[in-house]
Amino acid sequence: MEIRKLTIGNYEELTDLWSRAALPFKPKGRDNKEAIATQMAINPEFFLGVFINNCLVGAVVLSSDTRKGWINRLAIDPVHRRHGVAEALIAKSEKVLRKHGAKIFGALIEDYNIASKDLFKKCGYVEHHDILYFSKRDSDEI
Repeated sequence: MEIRKLTIGNYEELTDLWSRAALPFKPKGRDNKEAIATQMAINPEFFLGVFINNCLVGAVVLSSDTRKGWINRLAIDPVHRRHGVAEALIAKSEKVLRKHGAKIFGALIEDYNIASKDLFKKCGYVEHHDILYFSKRDSDEI
């Protein structure tokens, strides 16, 4: 298992992984190739992939305001789940985010996603029931 930065050359592998992992994405909006390329250019360390035999089996997209770091879009190929891939990505994500000044780490998880909630709890994260998430979007593709 090797964790390395993803580049725009990995775009098709990344979107294929998101599909295999049943992670919703917006290929006509925020997740189109040009948008991802722009994000990668701004923060090239914030796109990480796990490769086994040179095949992308896990990925994560990070973000940070330098105060709080976010672990976003964690996706693991179903064949490779429950083998430590996600835990390795979370640990590496925290290391990268610390390097960028973050001391608080967060992840937004849908309430129905018990496996992800259990994973983050196992990694030392605390579930907060007193926080509500609000968003405003310019379009459905954002």
